[in-house]
Amino acid sequence: MQKTIAIGSDHAGFEYKEIIKEYLQDQGFAVLDFGTHSLESVDYPDYVHPLATAIEDQEADTGFLVCGSANGVAITANKHQNIRAAIAWQSELAQLARQHNNANVLCIPARFVSSDLVLQMVQQFLNTPFEGGRHARRVDKITC
Repeated sequence: MQKTIAIGSDHAGFEYKEIIKEYLQDQGFAVLDFGTHSLESVDYPDYVHPLATAIEDQEADTGFLVCGSANGVAITANKHQNIRAAIAWQSELAQLARQHNNANVLCIPARFVSSDLVLQMVQQFLNTPFEGGRHARRVDKITC
């Protein structure tokens, strides 16, 4: 079954969002692009909430969010009950977000990473399974 990936960004992350979208489509994923669709200044929650809702409603399997620091999109996404959004600026952090935290959204700080690193993190996030075990017990305690 084809995986569906949700992507979104603000203006600072727009260019990397487009790179991620092209990569995902080339890999055969279905992509839901929640915007933004230009470099024009926008408010990131307007794009994050619909993306998080799509994952919660199982319209998408996982997601990627990109903004300048990744903090704003991560904070917003994590307001959703069934979202575990993690910030990564290294491939190993993207891997650990999946492996130990069962993250379902990766938040990328566009102003602090290269385009090559972005694609490495996307690959790591998509190709790393949740380890479960002792980590499952901890993840289960996250929900309020």
